[in-house]
Amino acid sequence: MSARRYTDAVPTGLAVAVGFGLLCFILAVIAGASFGLALALGLGGGIVVGALFAARRNPERLLPLAVIAGAAALFASELMTTFQLSSTPGQTFCNVGAAGRHHFALGILAILAVVALAVALLSASKPAAIAVGAAGVIALILFLTIDLPQANNVGNISSSCDVAASFNFAKAEPQAGFWLEMVGALALALSGVALATLNPEQLRAIRPAWLGGPKAEGRPGESAEHGGEPEAARSRDDRQRKASLARTQSDRRSERT
Repeated sequence: MSARRYTDAVPTGLAVAVGFGLLCFILAVIAGASFGLALALGLGGGIVVGALFAARRNPERLLPLAVIAGAAALFASELMTTFQLSSTPGQTFCNVGAAGRHHFALGILAILAVVALAVALLSASKPAAIAVGAAGVIALILFLTIDLPQANNVGNISSSCDVAASFNFAKAEPQAGFWLEMVGALALALSGVALATLNPEQLRAIRPAWLGGPKAEGRPGESAEHGGEPEAARSRDDRQRKASLARTQSDRRSERT
């Protein structure tokens, strides 16, 4: 297979997503971000742009993708460092992980949101869609009440670090996990609440084709087999062709007689 055939075999949406994600990763590295943060930004940017490109004809189908992206970011943030405790001169005492602060509650909420999303799409269930929104709102509340008030806060480290100088004061500097948690909680809350406002018919309409959803990418009343030509226009053209053919046959009969 030639190089051109290899290129043609790659879906355009995938190529756009990979290209933009790689660009975000390179720019983040040049800007001085850590490898983990640059990788997260690259993956996030690629997923978002790829989803936008794939759903450009049906923007409402972005809601399930937004829910999955928000849940993935929220789950990943539980495995990362939320704060780094350091003194004023720059001495680092310890890193504070997210899982210990929330007892992995955000990870459980992310899993619950994805499961509820699958149920909502497969069965067009309004209660399941509401559960997705509730999971996002609870995650956002946890972020606003637990982590956000501690950002850049200065206090005693005796309850946070197992160090000899347990009575030293340190500043809680937000790390990559903090920002990823913020983005994931906001994305899951907004997309989940938007999903919860849909009725069963709308939930069935945004179901992906590989899950039994509608396969046509055009607007309602259009057919993919005819390049998105409206049904009414095709019917009118068919009637005109039949009328023209009938007149032609009538003229031929009159010439023969």
